Amino acid sequence: MSSIVFEPINKRVHCSEGITIAEVARYAGVSLVSSCGSQGTCGKCRVFIISGRVSPLTIEEKEKLSAKDIERGCRLACLTRVYDEVKVKIPPKSLISSQRLQVAGNGMTAAINAVVKRYDITLSPPDMLDQKSDQTALLAYLDSQYGLKDLQIDLSAQRKLSQVLRANEWKAQIVLRGREIIMAVESGKRLLGLAVDLGTTKIAAYLADLETGEILAAKAVVNRQMAYGQDLMARLNHAMGKEAETLRQAAADDINQLVSELCKGTDLSGDQIIEAVVVGNTAMHHLFLGLPVRQLALAPYIPAVSDSMDIKARDLGLAIAPGAYVHLLPNIAGFVGADHVAVLLATGIYNTEKTTIGIDIGTNTEISLAVKDRLLSTSCASGPAFEGAHIKYGMRAEGGAIEKVKITGSSVEIRTINNEPPVGICGSGILDVVAQLRKAGIIDRMGKMLAHPRIRASEKGQEFVLVYEKESKSVNDITITETDISEILMAKAAIGAALNILLEETKLTWDEVDEILIAGAFGSYIDVASAIEIGMFAAVPMNRFSQIGNAAGTGAKLALLSKEQRELSMAITRKASYVELTNHPQYLRKFSRAIRLPA
Repeated sequence: MSSIVFEPINKRVHCSEGITIAEVARYAGVSLVSSCGSQGTCGKCRVFIISGRVSPLTIEEKEKLSAKDIERGCRLACLTRVYDEVKVKIPPKSLISSQRLQVAGNGMTAAINAVVKRYDITLSPPDMLDQKSDQTALLAYLDSQYGLKDLQIDLSAQRKLSQVLRANEWKAQIVLRGREIIMAVESGKRLLGLAVDLGTTKIAAYLADLETGEILAAKAVVNRQMAYGQDLMARLNHAMGKEAETLRQAAADDINQLVSELCKGTDLSGDQIIEAVVVGNTAMHHLFLGLPVRQLALAPYIPAVSDSMDIKARDLGLAIAPGAYVHLLPNIAGFVGADHVAVLLATGIYNTEKTTIGIDIGTNTEISLAVKDRLLSTSCASGPAFEGAHIKYGMRAEGGAIEKVKITGSSVEIRTINNEPPVGICGSGILDVVAQLRKAGIIDRMGKMLAHPRIRASEKGQEFVLVYEKESKSVNDITITETDISEILMAKAAIGAALNILLEETKLTWDEVDEILIAGAFGSYIDVASAIEIGMFAAVPMNRFSQIGNAAGTGAKLALLSKEQRELSMAITRKASYVELTNHPQYLRKFSRAIRLPA
């Protein structure tokens, strides 16, 4: 008899000797990716052997795996047989998505250990000889059966306790958070959690089972605060006026809308959500909590709060369980917030041996550089151009948005989202256009247009026609102007200058950077080659770049499911050194140099 321990889900399965890892995984309900049906031809079911005796490498594995992979202990699960007590690690990309979410992140894992726990209770019905209150009987039972002492009961749980006990023959379950009973429920109710990435432009939310770690649903909405400004400073100005409560309520309303949509069409409800985690940049964090923001908007940009916080959801107007708490991860500095801490959690760069850059590109771009035992963080106002704002035909990344462009001679090839007729251009498409215009020699290093059949004069200077009206759903030709290009150059210069300053602070060159992890919705879809072409990133080998999606959302999920990850988030903020760019002696010089396109 042999056995396999699957990490990072920490699942042990006993099995017969000589059986393949893939067969054991199927038996155990561990869903490995296998496009070829375990025939050994797709190479997708990769695992790493941590310990134990397995069969020798097959010819097929030697063909599918690189020498580096083999050296690291990588094997194909469908071709590897076990002959001992074997421990294997499953990388996230080898897990089918429903499980991948439990271990999501750049190799990061977290054992499920939520801050809330449920306990079964069975009380004796009171009678004329035993007239203890329900509360007294409950506390005595928890002490005698579980050794739980000095507990408090939230009023909402107290209100529910008596009716739940009497409706279920004096059997029920209570939910404990620390030393506080926050809910009384009938047995069998699923305990749900909510992870929220409160972005400047979009808000993403994830509904999770707190006991299994399963992500049940995910949704996103456009942040309705956009009506008060697309950039953070505009919103802070509104909040410093008379709109602070309006902005706070807008964020709460968006989250409540997401809760409703996440539960729609299921037997789940918002009042089953007993724990939430919210991450966002420092400004979004303060606006959501209704904290003062004047000191955040003015130099030296001091946050009102930097530590993590636990707040009753009802105090924030959230439509979840009345006893539930909202946990907010800590902020690093004025404009490096909890969302970036979540990115650091998800990627693990705070504790890597590699020299790594983590960057979350957006209206406010947050960057960290990890080298040896140092972690430097900064932020730059890259502006909303990458979201399609301030661009003549710019739009959000939705159906009909041009996302990919190739210019060959006088012809322009485009690709739109969902392959719909073009109606405008989104951030990744704009980046592509500028790169292609420069590559084709149509613009100079400052973005000024030179000569081309598609160039014409407009009210904003010269413009280049991407799509003629007859080819689009727009009532006009779709063009990109010199002003549009200028917006992109300023945005990429802000990012490029910030990156170069972090490298200078650590006396490193780009050649010494091992990996660059690009997070965020925009970062997921940009063509890295185009970003290099316009000088946002240095021309280092492409294999050093990884686009890792919504890492802030992943970090929020990790913090939702693991109290150890919350403790780790505080350790990260203590380790991080913030580099302020606004008064950095080299920033303006580096920005001025970075605004030019590469020669």
